[in-house]
Amino acid sequence: MTATTDRQPRPAPVGTAPSTPAELRLLAASGHWTGPTAGILDDFQQANLVIVPRDLAFDFLLYCTRNPKPCPVIAVTEPGDPVVRLGGTEADLRTELPRYRVWQHGELVDEPYDVTAYWRADAVGFLLGCSHTFEGPLRRAGVPVRHAGHTAAPAVYVTNVPTRQAGLLSGPLVVSARAIPGSLVARAVEVTARYPTGHGAPVHIGNPAALGIRDLARPDFGPPLPMEPGDVPVFWACGVTPQFALPMANATYTITHYPGHMLVLDHTVDTGPTP
Repeated sequence: MTATTDRQPRPAPVGTAPSTPAELRLLAASGHWTGPTAGILDDFQQANLVIVPRDLAFDFLLYCTRNPKPCPVIAVTEPGDPVVRLGGTEADLRTELPRYRVWQHGELVDEPYDVTAYWRADAVGFLLGCSHTFEGPLRRAGVPVRHAGHTAAPAVYVTNVPTRQAGLLSGPLVVSARAIPGSLVARAVEVTARYPTGHGAPVHIGNPAALGIRDLARPDFGPPLPMEPGDVPVFWACGVTPQFALPMANATYTITHYPGHMLVLDHTVDTGPTP
């Protein structure tokens, strides 16, 4: 399958940040919000995206079941239906994320702002939980969430820790890191453990070498970790993990969110979706 998509950046966001998830999704669909969703709309559930052909959907669901920390499943669509309906949210997965990544036969071929041209009649969409949902609760609990430079995205690292294989799907665990004052690490663990759809409690605290991370100043995605004296690096499972497992399946196509550019849902992490 091939498609021609606009690779040029669209107009940058202007004015203030969107005030609601619905407004953000509308801006993304119109091409007027192409930046990250990290650091905006505190408390609303953010979701990572994976779209696979129907014949890969069971293996991917099994992969998520075997690896629930990096892949907490929030919703699964019917084959061929691009619209996810979850509580009060109704969103088109082809257009309402700011940016995407597209693979064909395991090779990354595009990073477009709209995947309508890549959508197939057998496509199944998965929404997975995201750690940006617990940053608001951390701040309210008195735990600082520091960001480097002009971005609110965390540092993200590919580890040497393997995930559990499902069918042809296998790969390393990917983690996001936050610098937490040593005296507040226990509080950060307690707070984030309440949010399984935000990856829950950390998977590792302290020594990055134990995860195969050689240099905190050189993340695989995002900015360097902004460490201050007395800080401890704390690592959470990350929804980028499937982007390293999916190419192993050599599927005709797979689609994911671009790192840091998630779907923002209408419900908060504390209330959950309404029936």
